[in-house]
Amino acid sequence: MQIIVVGCGKVGRSIISQLTQEDNNVTVIDTNPTIIRNISTNYDVMGIVGNGSSFNILAKADLAHADMLIAVTESDEVNLLTCVIAKLNNHQCHTIARVRSPHYSDERHYLQKGLNLSMTINPEMEAAKEISRLLNFPSAIEIVSFAKDRIDMLRFRVPPCSVLIGRSLKEIAHLTVNLLVCIIERNSNILVPNGDTVIQQGDILTIIAMPRDAQAFFKKIGVRTNKCKNVMIVGGGQLSYYLAKMLLKSHTEVTIIERDMARCEELVEALPGATIDCGDGTEEELLREEHLESMDGFVACTGMDEVNAILSLYALKHSSKKVITKVNHVDFGDVIEGLQLDSIVNPKQLTAQQIVQYVRAAGNSMESNVETLYRLMNGRVEALEFLLDSKSSLIGTKLADMRIKKNVLIAGIVREGKLIIPGGQDAFQAGDTVIVVTTNLGFHEIENILA
Repeated sequence: MQIIVVGCGKVGRSIISQLTQEDNNVTVIDTNPTIIRNISTNYDVMGIVGNGSSFNILAKADLAHADMLIAVTESDEVNLLTCVIAKLNNHQCHTIARVRSPHYSDERHYLQKGLNLSMTINPEMEAAKEISRLLNFPSAIEIVSFAKDRIDMLRFRVPPCSVLIGRSLKEIAHLTVNLLVCIIERNSNILVPNGDTVIQQGDILTIIAMPRDAQAFFKKIGVRTNKCKNVMIVGGGQLSYYLAKMLLKSHTEVTIIERDMARCEELVEALPGATIDCGDGTEEELLREEHLESMDGFVACTGMDEVNAILSLYALKHSSKKVITKVNHVDFGDVIEGLQLDSIVNPKQLTAQQIVQYVRAAGNSMESNVETLYRLMNGRVEALEFLLDSKSSLIGTKLADMRIKKNVLIAGIVREGKLIIPGGQDAFQAGDTVIVVTTNLGFHEIENILA
């Protein structure tokens, strides 16, 4: 596809990196010539210095032949204006705008429809949703959802002395009714398990199930599933605002520690019901005064990754409850994973992931559409959801008769709202949602699973 990306900050760079890996023809626009020079050199894309909301600049980027324009500058208004100009001058062009301000958060759908945008995305709100899910299911390291939130994929660390340790997947089949163990992470290696695979201490398992079946499984193995009743958030930025609003709505007690007095006053007015404490959340004495050890959940949400990492490590040492770390940088994923933090949420990666999902869906056939895409385990694994049309060549063929690529797992078939854990005698039907987990990156349609 011919794609124009306007804005080359961290989000833009992450999007550019992923889009270029998938053989798209990308042109980038930014007002900073140094950034354009670096991006053009590192990613072998055409770079243009200028304001993306200028028609002349967009024309220079060959807007007339663009399939898609993605506006992710720091300004919501510039992003919206850029998309409007693009749509007025190329009716076939898909337009995506990053819209971050809380002032627009309740109007995103109106803006999208009124301005004829293909998609709007708010990184902080998407991150807040993910953190909220984790606080509602604290045993999970990561949770992603499929089939309009009817199916969950959960990643969790096997607890010490767990009944699972030393037993094969066949031996624990009675615990995993309508549930599938998709991936096992062991010593930084990724295993696609079979029935003979034995679970070891320290393993991280990824399972797929309907929420009630996941709850039943965790209850059987003695893992906590109760949601966090009180949460401490350090940092009072936009993500913290969105998260606190969600938590308060679900009757969770919220304490926010923010060092800027003016911002504290804004939060007090915007979040009635939350406790707002003006102070330095990196001070050990303040964390003790606010009773960190008695909190069910802790979220490190400042603007600095290194501060968030240190705060999270401190919280893990002084509390046995849920700890979530916000990370802004998209690089150094291996280093961050090596810190063995609990759950890590990266708003910029979430944004790039959703946009890449949309790009793949827009560029593939109508026979099987990418409905959902997740990058897991520091980008080494993709979990995709495909919706099958009646024209798909795979319909009616038993899985046992398909030549499926190595390291591809058909993790689930969703039919009429129910999850089917597939076996060799199962076959796809028109209208099925098929969930695929693979270390082969870049699938655009269900037929890509075949060898």
